[in-house]
Amino acid sequence: MSDKLETVELETGASPSHAVIWLHGLGADGHDFEPIVPALGIRKAVRFVFPHAPVRRITINQGMAMRAWYDIVALDRLTVEDDAGIRQSQADVSRLIDAEIARGIPAESIVLAGFSQGGAIALHTGLRYERRLAGIMVLSAYLPLAASLAAERSQANAATPIFMVHGSYDPVLPEALAVDSLQVLEKQGYAVEWHSYPMAHMVNADEVADISRWLGARLAAA
Repeated sequence: MSDKLETVELETGASPSHAVIWLHGLGADGHDFEPIVPALGIRKAVRFVFPHAPVRRITINQGMAMRAWYDIVALDRLTVEDDAGIRQSQADVSRLIDAEIARGIPAESIVLAGFSQGGAIALHTGLRYERRLAGIMVLSAYLPLAASLAAERSQANAATPIFMVHGSYDPVLPEALAVDSLQVLEKQGYAVEWHSYPMAHMVNADEVADISRWLGARLAAA
């Protein structure tokens, strides 16, 4: 795989001082969350970076090739995890953060976000990244490789704000999976803002409003 992921970029103003790196879900691409940016009402100059995941074969989808951050071997996502795929995506996303830093945006002004599989990688990567981030946004996702977090966690992001939301009717990633991850995070001392919405595996208007508020606060504080 290439060392550099292809990305879609959208800037809310000239000379951005902050960045949001937002990862899409399984089978989507970097354009998936591009339309949400105007609805967030961001008043700062922010660069939104929407990377395209590599194309790989997905076991539970009869081996079909699609954009994905890692393979899903079983419907019970915690039974057998694609350790190599998860860690490859961690490295890829870490390079995206490094690239924003090289462009002049400090790590503490960068939010790492993602939906579904993208949210899982955002959470996994953000908690292990060696420089403090502005925040981690986890939409309809869970914590992969949870057993390794205590040994691999970065002290730089031990107090980084985490925004974690889920749909109570989600048939793709049951909310119980996210709640279990929430409990793991809280036991390890992370500050998590949790929201549950009466919805399926999606984003609704109430969630967008909460994202706007939380993201605005992170960007103002950074």
